[in-house]
Amino acid sequence: MALRLIQVGLGGIGGHWFRTVLNSNTEVEVVAWVEIVEEALQRAIEKWPLPQERCFSSLEAALEAYEADAVLITASLAGHVPSARTALLAGKHVLMEKPFAPTIKEARELVTLAREQQRVLMISQNYRFFPRALAARQYVQEKTLGELGTITVDFRHYANRAPVETNRHYHIWQPLLADMSIHHFDLMRYVLKQEPVSISCTSWNPAWSRFEEPPAAAATIRFDGGAVVTYRGSWVSPGQPTSWTGDWHMEFTDGELIWNDRSEIGGVANNIFVRRLGEEPTPVEPPALAPTDFAGSLTAFVQAIQTGSEPGSSGRDNLKTLALMFAAIASAEQQGLPIEIASLL
Repeated sequence: MALRLIQVGLGGIGGHWFRTVLNSNTEVEVVAWVEIVEEALQRAIEKWPLPQERCFSSLEAALEAYEADAVLITASLAGHVPSARTALLAGKHVLMEKPFAPTIKEARELVTLAREQQRVLMISQNYRFFPRALAARQYVQEKTLGELGTITVDFRHYANRAPVETNRHYHIWQPLLADMSIHHFDLMRYVLKQEPVSISCTSWNPAWSRFEEPPAAAATIRFDGGAVVTYRGSWVSPGQPTSWTGDWHMEFTDGELIWNDRSEIGGVANNIFVRRLGEEPTPVEPPALAPTDFAGSLTAFVQAIQTGSEPGSSGRDNLKTLALMFAAIASAEQQGLPIEIASLL
């Protein structure tokens, strides 16, 4: 039987989930939709389209009207914790978008509640579900090139053309470090198979930026296995755009792994190359991986429920990604002062 699901949040990311994943996925059956903003609710009903009788302005009303096994939370950050708490207290499994809470304290409370309710709480870190990310992780795990040392990750995109008055992205909290870099921070943990120890981060708002808060940052992150990551990200870079995963250069004892994935920015191709010492780069055939992206997250969620196992990006595990994100923000707000990750956990 398909997993019966209620979707909460019908805005931009909610629409992406509906169109690209939920609308054609046989693993789940969406039984109801929830959106607290009336205008967004009516827009979804008309444009997606959705059955009026299955659409609600509160999760409580949807849970009362329809039987469900789980709740997918694609609402804005402010709605994450209240929706997840309501769902867990009702005995439902929860899959939610990142970052999954506005504070570590609230995130911990949700993790504890999920454990007490014996329900799966999973965060959709969809960048884990790409074949070249998996290939890079395997190179680390199998030590194909020896020991891992230094990593550089560059993310560049020019999202600075829309009018200020009509573009919500310009006005959100921490548009790079919280809304985008959290993908890269989680991918670091996944690929490196190490945990972050400390970070020093600087963020800024270039003169040509239309963003209210800093859309650009650079950081140095130290990991417990000895790896050091140099990270640079920008929403307003006029340079050659990268893929959404960023461009990765990973240095090992015997060479370098160069890769990127999730290439939906114009002109960027998905690639992975290995360059051994003294040799030219050669392409690597990534492992077969299906489904990918958001669909990969959903499948992992369904499998965790079916098997009673903890998913790789469970709420408990994702606390470490969340802590790295908050540490990056704290460091940037203190002019690059190094922040120990353990101090936030």
